[in-house]
Amino acid sequence: MNFVRLIVFCCLFTCVYGIEPFSAIGALGTAVVAGVWTVFTPIKCHFKECCTSKWINLNTTALREDLQSRLFGQHLVIDIIIKHLKAHMTKDPSKALTLSFHGGTGTGKNYVSKIIAESIFKMGMRSKYVHLISATKEFPHKDMVPLYKDKLRELVESSVKECPQSLFIFDEIDKMPPGIIDTLKPYLDYYEQLSGTDYRKSMFLFLSNTAGEEISKHTLSRWNSREDIGLKDMEEIISRATVNTKSSGMYLCDLIIKHLITAYVPFLPLERKHVRECIKDFLVAKNYYKRDKIPDEIVYKISKQLSYYPADLEVFSVTGCKRVPEKVDYMMSDLED
Repeated sequence: MNFVRLIVFCCLFTCVYGIEPFSAIGALGTAVVAGVWTVFTPIKCHFKECCTSKWINLNTTALREDLQSRLFGQHLVIDIIIKHLKAHMTKDPSKALTLSFHGGTGTGKNYVSKIIAESIFKMGMRSKYVHLISATKEFPHKDMVPLYKDKLRELVESSVKECPQSLFIFDEIDKMPPGIIDTLKPYLDYYEQLSGTDYRKSMFLFLSNTAGEEISKHTLSRWNSREDIGLKDMEEIISRATVNTKSSGMYLCDLIIKHLITAYVPFLPLERKHVRECIKDFLVAKNYYKRDKIPDEIVYKISKQLSYYPADLEVFSVTGCKRVPEKVDYMMSDLED
């Protein structure tokens, strides 16, 4: 009976508007499907990740607490990250957020990236809107730069079309063949839209060891007054070292020359006291001890397994906290035997 009514309706529609009956049925069917999809989309997004505020929403309080409790020796990083993320996600941004992380091995660049993803995306690093790009894995051959540029362009455009607040994390960008990163220039500039897509809500994190040596030298010169290290001085040191390092993926990079980096984030070398805090965190995370029951001698023994510089002072950890997990497991396995 309902089908008959549909046919009659389509015939009347044909008489009035001069449309063929089967075309009318097809159009009506399309409208019905579209209507059903519109009704069920919110239900689907209740159970499955979508580009909505339920799944993407900056928790500033959690971000601050995580950075303050889980990140050691990086007082400059905390303020920069919180201020820029809050400004970008609570207002209409004029351009994509582009933060360039610089510092030596094990100083917390990847760790902070993970904390950022967790504070914005409900699924954290597992979110389909978070894209981790390893330069050494994705761009290993210098003679394939044109192909890599096309792949990167396709990734950014398809991702942002699906979700304007997509997050892209480029790890070891200093090992990327020069020229590839400039593919991102149009998406990081002040355009309202490109080919119908607005890229201004997207976020880019560049992780690099470039300028790590310069940061270490400056920090060592201010060792006795670490808290007095100024952000402005650090930004100048980083931008100069980054754009002038020929082996870096950002050598003579347009993103730097055209001032499209929102902020340079300096990760200072970690002192022994910071490494000890990392050791304690890992001992607790692996359920070796409760936080208030960790023996000082255990922390001391593990910290002694790591290397420090300069040779005459042994102030800073050569590998930061990067080798802490393996050293903890190694030492604890001896104690358990």
